[in-house]
Amino acid sequence: MPRFFKQNFEQEPFIDGADAKHIARSLRMRVGEKLVVSDSKGTDYNCQISALTDDRVALDILEKTPCQSEPDIIVTLCTCLLKGDKFESVIRHSVELGVGEILPLISTNCVSRPDAKSLKSKGERWQKIANEAAGQCGRGILPTVLQATDITDLAKRIGEYDLVLFFYEAGGAPLGETLWDNDKAKKIAVITGPEGGFTAKEAEMLSAAGAKTISLGKRILRAETAPLAALTGIMLLTDNLE
Repeated sequence: MPRFFKQNFEQEPFIDGADAKHIARSLRMRVGEKLVVSDSKGTDYNCQISALTDDRVALDILEKTPCQSEPDIIVTLCTCLLKGDKFESVIRHSVELGVGEILPLISTNCVSRPDAKSLKSKGERWQKIANEAAGQCGRGILPTVLQATDITDLAKRIGEYDLVLFFYEAGGAPLGETLWDNDKAKKIAVITGPEGGFTAKEAEMLSAAGAKTISLGKRILRAETAPLAALTGIMLLTDNLE
C-alpha cells in the first residue's frame, strides 16, 4: 500500500504539493482507494481517498495505529563519504535496516571531499533518498541526514550517545559481547570508515573520547559493506530484525 509522510496529519487530513501530484498522476489513484500516511513520529494512519485533484488529496482516516516497523533503539550511522554513488546506496539501505540518523563524515583518507557548496546540494539529495527509502520500506519516521562533519568534531559529540561503536579494520572487541555488556543502551552511534580506512591517529582520538573499538570479523569488508554489516548485526542482536 502506498505510504506518505506528513506531520500533524490528524489535524490536517489531506496531502498536497508534490505528493498529491504523485498520487493523482503517477500512481493514478482514485476516490475510494487506500493508502497509509505516517506522522513521521511513529504513528500510522490507514486512510481512504475521499476527493483528489493534482494539487490536493483529501483523506478519511480509517484507523490509527503505532508503526510496527520501527526499532526500539535509535542508531546514528556516522559513516565516511565514499566515491561515486556508493554513499547514496549506503543511505538507502541503512534506512531500510532501521537507522535513525545518518552523519556523513570527512576523514583523512576520504577520496570524496566535496566543498561546502557541493555538500549543501548533496545533503538535499541525500535527504530525499532517505525519505524515499523510508516510504518504500514502511518506516514510521523520516531518518535525518545530518550536516557533514569531521572526526575531530565527532569525537567531541561522543558523550551524546549511550554507546558508540567504532568499527575498525585493525580489529577490536566482538560486537555481540559489547552489546551484551551495554544492553540498556538505546541511543547508539556507529562509526565506519572510508575506502582507505582510518588513520591510527583518528582511531586513537575516537577511542580516547570513549568510543568502543569493534571488529567486524577477520575478513576486510568494503567501505560500502561495513556500515550495512554493522547495522544488520546490531539490529539482529537487539531483537530488531526478527
